[in-house]
Amino acid sequence: MAKLKTVSKADLVDTVADATGMKKKDVKEVVDTMLSQVSKHLDDGTKVQLTGFGTFEVRKRKARTGVKPGTTEKIKIPASKYPAFKPGKSLKEQVKK
Repeated sequence: MAKLKTVSKADLVDTVADATGMKKKDVKEVVDTMLSQVSKHLDDGTKVQLTGFGTFEVRKRKARTGVKPGTTEKIKIPASKYPAFKPGKSLKEQVKK
């Protein structure tokens, strides 16, 4: 299986700047602000829906019992919250191609 390529935030800034003709500095500011706002809304417990792309939301994990690695000791794992992404229909179809 071939190794997957990774695109960094800097790579995204470069490609958006090239595609739009905007300055990289301005694109970076927009990307940073957008990511900051998505994080802020998730922290407030609000879903962020980007039509055609997908939805970011906070999901909850229930408390549960686990086993400590390397031993058979039972440990309690507390409930927690985590960010999740659900792709939209357009994105799913694009990736299938």
